[in-house]
Amino acid sequence: MTRVADGSDTRSRLLSAAEELFAERGSESVSLREIGRAAGARNVIAAQYWFTDREGLIRALLARHGPGIDAHRSALLDVYEARDRVAPTPAGGPDRDDAVLELAGALVRPLAVKLDEGAAGAGYLRTVADLLTRPVPFVEPLALSEPESSMSRWRGLLEPLLEPDAVELHRRFHTIRFVAVEMALRARSGRSDHRLFTSQLVDAAAGLLSVRVSEETRRLRAERRAGR
Repeated sequence: MTRVADGSDTRSRLLSAAEELFAERGSESVSLREIGRAAGARNVIAAQYWFTDREGLIRALLARHGPGIDAHRSALLDVYEARDRVAPTPAGGPDRDDAVLELAGALVRPLAVKLDEGAAGAGYLRTVADLLTRPVPFVEPLALSEPESSMSRWRGLLEPLLEPDAVELHRRFHTIRFVAVEMALRARSGRSDHRLFTSQLVDAAAGLLSVRVSEETRRLRAERRAGR
């Protein structure tokens, strides 16, 4: 039993060290050996032993934070779906605008909780932003394509509120990436009261989601489809 407990503690310390280093320097600038040294591990390859490689460590870090965020978002979506409202349409109007704003909140607010969790939360947020800004992320940070995840549910609830062109132009993903990057930057700001920031970010995300696709964008998209 002692060996299991010691191993679990070592793994936890490695993840905590990774969070702190990632918060400071980003998830792509820190080696597994550095993480092992920062965790005080006796073996210089302790991180490799527990996680095999960088991808395994990052998956473990995401798994450490993901369930709480997913549960929080699911609860907000439960409230959204239980609300008695006129079925909004992509055409706009107060019902649609309110619905988009509420769903923007369901995207932002569960992540904003991490802003109050010190280096652990900051390391997680920066890792998510790092992954979402890679051309081809080697790990999907928010379970976007997992059918049972809160993000998949969020995407489904949002889709009928958006213009079809906005859906096809990946407006939802652009909004997710924008929110993740802003969260990561905020986590490094050293500020402690995040209420105004969070509310403003919800507003900005709602605006990005709901803004109409311009005629220029429609034309350029049609030209691309035509192979010009």
